[in-house]
Amino acid sequence: MITTTQQFFHKQGASIMMRLSVLVLFFLPISLFAQQKHALLIGISDYPQYKDPDASWSRIHGANDVQLLSPILSKQGFKVSVLTNKSATHSAIEKSLKKLSQSIHSGDIVYIQLSGHGQAVEDENEDEVDGWDEAFIPYDAQRCYKENVYRGENHLLDDELNNHLNAIRKKVGENGIVYVVIDACHAGSSYRGDEIEDSVYIRGTDIGFSKSGKSYTPKIDKRGNIRISTENGMAPIVMLEACRSYEVNTEIKQNGQYYGPMSYYISRQLLTTTLSFDTKWIEEVRKGMDKDTRLVRQNMVTESSK
Repeated sequence: MITTTQQFFHKQGASIMMRLSVLVLFFLPISLFAQQKHALLIGISDYPQYKDPDASWSRIHGANDVQLLSPILSKQGFKVSVLTNKSATHSAIEKSLKKLSQSIHSGDIVYIQLSGHGQAVEDENEDEVDGWDEAFIPYDAQRCYKENVYRGENHLLDDELNNHLNAIRKKVGENGIVYVVIDACHAGSSYRGDEIEDSVYIRGTDIGFSKSGKSYTPKIDKRGNIRISTENGMAPIVMLEACRSYEVNTEIKQNGQYYGPMSYYISRQLLTTTLSFDTKWIEEVRKGMDKDTRLVRQNMVTESSK
């Protein structure tokens, strides 16, 4: 027979368990969706070489940027995803950006890097004042338009990238932040030459991708900081670009390896700075590049919504 005293303590125990269950349910979403750090690093060195030399991109060292930054970001607690060389096709990049947008939550920190060639592409939807879109060159993008061979379908246009970035910014929300690093350019000569004892590697080309045969003339914009528009509910975004639109992005050699110059100076800064909502570290990267005598004709550009 259960006594009155036993019934009392039984009820009290049930009450305590119920309260504990409520507390667990209350704090569970917070533990599941605590701030996380995500990085997607894309770098291409060995572009395929086609029979038509005009279609081929010169080999550079974009994958080295990824190898340099990946362990640094991992050490800072980032979940790092990597696409290099053959894995960095247009389709794979698109899938990775979509996957990233699906895996992030409000308040997260996101870092995206694109290291490789860049190219201006003739604007078809008339949303560019100068008549040219900007594009990052995936592994499977060719350098020139050729009817029935390649029509530009594998170029990653700035319009496409912006759509992905907007989705990511909305998902992360106002309590998060998105960094985008583009160590490429679309004003280079896309050549490899000899200078003293070292080779010179240039990212990008001054030949625009045009279906109509239109000649590309880079836009002269000397601003070092550009404002990005934003909407309510969107995460702030900071984009770092290796050079101005009319300048050449020249790789630099450090310890026997070639790197994108901005990627190298970002790596140096992140060895002592934890990537967070504080963006002051970016100016230290700019100072490092400004002091490097190899980069006297190259000026880093930032675009920011903050």
